[in-house]
Amino acid sequence: MSLPGACWRAGRVAALLALICLGSGLPVAEAHTIRPAVVTVVFADDASFAVTARVSAETLLAGIGPEYTDTNDSPNAARYDELRALPPDELRAEFERFVPEFLQQVRMEFDGVAADLEFTGIDVPPVGDLEVARDSTVFLRGQRPPQAQTMTWAWPREFGSNVLRATNSSLDSAVSAWLQPGEVSEPFTLGSSEQRSRLEIIRNYVIIGFEHIVPKGLDHILFVLGLFLLSLQLSPLLWQVSAFTVAHTITLGLTIYGIVALPASVVEPLIALSIAYVGIENLMYDRLKPWRVVLVFVFGLLHGMGFAGVLNEIGLPENEYLTALLAFNVGVEFGQLSVILGAFLVVGWFRHKTWYRQWVVMPLSLGIAAMGLYWTGERLLG
Repeated sequence: MSLPGACWRAGRVAALLALICLGSGLPVAEAHTIRPAVVTVVFADDASFAVTARVSAETLLAGIGPEYTDTNDSPNAARYDELRALPPDELRAEFERFVPEFLQQVRMEFDGVAADLEFTGIDVPPVGDLEVARDSTVFLRGQRPPQAQTMTWAWPREFGSNVLRATNSSLDSAVSAWLQPGEVSEPFTLGSSEQRSRLEIIRNYVIIGFEHIVPKGLDHILFVLGLFLLSLQLSPLLWQVSAFTVAHTITLGLTIYGIVALPASVVEPLIALSIAYVGIENLMYDRLKPWRVVLVFVFGLLHGMGFAGVLNEIGLPENEYLTALLAFNVGVEFGQLSVILGAFLVVGWFRHKTWYRQWVVMPLSLGIAAMGLYWTGERLLG
């Protein structure tokens, strides 16, 4: 295909996708996306402990449950918008009235016995851009029983999912977990310098890495599906997946260790653009081109920085830093392979049929490209 012809086809595809996005009524600015709460528990040597929870106070007060990923989809959206526009002092007063209900639902147990949590305050940022979710920080404290051996944590189902990070003041024992709505954490060992076994850490971070792809990583899922759709043979697909794996492993490690760094405001739009590109290329060509593997490697470098952002949120245990990092990466690979396996089981049987490209590759690639372009605009303008 000549360069002018390719540009013409790319222009037609881009115009079509733009019309789809505009016609669908998708908002341009970032919607009120609901993110997991991030809970950090630190145990002191005097048996006291402190809890900080980064939450969307407006979401909790409006009663928007985990069945919604965007507050605009909830019947309580108007209440959320009203709360989102409140200045810090007024939202703080609203939350303080909600504190008794909040403390009744959040559950921390020591050896199976519920602990008394004391609310000590909430830090609410200024109003800012009303189209972007505002994260406030809730502060709690308490005293654990002197002879307690274990602690478990449960965030109410109505509050959605949460990332738990628990440690003691000497950092010789730590746990990180991504908990689903209402899920109870694994027991955290107290009052001992005994470290969690390496096997426990590997298991924990493999699960976190897998869940970051399936079911939480829709953008990464669409990227992998885009690679699958244009690969009628196993060998080209393996080359692409291998290039992607090597690349994101490199930048995941370099970013976590602070050797390279790009702000999320740059990385996230580029990740979305990589998704759009894969979808558009699938529409333009009916077979893989030599440059595809190189571009997939470059895109993998970007996705690795995105994975690092997740790990920075969750944290890594000081005593098994590299182990947890590698385990997370393994979990990501399992997630990617499960996406490929699932795609093969659903449509892979038909990949050699004459109608496969017209009725499978083209519609799915169009959808992938449209979502990638939408996310690119959303992340740039949000």
